[in-house]
Amino acid sequence: MTIRAVVWGENIHERTNEVVASIYPEGMHATIAKALNTDTGISASTATLEQPEHGLPAARLAETDVLLWWGHKDHGAVADEVVERVARRVFEGMGLIILHSGHFSKIFKRLMGTPCTLKWREAGERERLWVTSPSHPIAEGIGEYFELENEEMYGEQFAVPEPLETVFISWFQGGEVFRSGLTYRRGAGSIFYFRPGHETYPTYHDATVQKVLRNAVKWAHNPQGAKPAILDAPNVPVDKALEPIVERGGKLHATGEAGFR
Repeated sequence: MTIRAVVWGENIHERTNEVVASIYPEGMHATIAKALNTDTGISASTATLEQPEHGLPAARLAETDVLLWWGHKDHGAVADEVVERVARRVFEGMGLIILHSGHFSKIFKRLMGTPCTLKWREAGERERLWVTSPSHPIAEGIGEYFELENEEMYGEQFAVPEPLETVFISWFQGGEVFRSGLTYRRGAGSIFYFRPGHETYPTYHDATVQKVLRNAVKWAHNPQGAKPAILDAPNVPVDKALEPIVERGGKLHATGEAGFR
C-alpha cells in the first residue's frame, strides 16, 4: 500500500529571504516532497501555513498516514484548533516527523510536554551525524556517519523527554554535540525528530538527508490504520463488567453517562 505523506511547510523564509529563495525556489516543502516521491511506495503532497486551515482540514488529515512538519519564523500563527486536530490524529496512529526548527512548533511542544529548548549558533559549520542505532530502520543504508558541510549548530541540553531511541547524534565543528534523531510514541502514533534542515543551507538537497526522510516515513507509517477508539473514555455499566459485581456507594454519573473532560 502506498504511504500517503503530507509535507507541511511554513513557507515564509522562501518568500521573504533571497538566500533561502535561491536554494529552495519552490519552497523547502516542495523539495522534501519531491525527494519522498522518488520512492514508489510513498505519495507525498504539500501544505503550507497560508492556506485555509493551514492546508490541514480534518478530511485531509484523516487520509494522511505520515505528516512532516517544518516551521521556524511564525510558530505562533498556527491555529490551536489545527494543533489539536493534528495531535488527535497522532494519538490515533498517524506518523509525525518534526524537522529542524520545528522543535519549537506548537504541535511538538504539545506532544512532548516540555519546553523543547536548546543551544544554537548560525555559523555554517560542519555537522557530522553519527549513527548510534545502526539496526534501526531509519538508519538503513546510511553507514557509520554522514556529514553536512554547512549547518546551523544545535547543542545540548535539548529539553525534551527521554526518547524511545536515539538514532543519530551530531558533532559540530565548534565542539557541541546534539541528539539529532529521536523517536517517540504518543498514543498509537510514532514520532521522529530529525535535526538538520536550516533554511539558508541546501540540506534538503543532500542525498543522505533525503534517504533518512524516506526511511523515516516508512518507519512512522502505521499499516494497521487509525485507532480512533484510543480517544474514547467509556463509562462501563455494572452489568457489562467481565465478572459479576454489586454496585456500592454513591457516584457522580448515571449509567453510561460520559465523564468530565
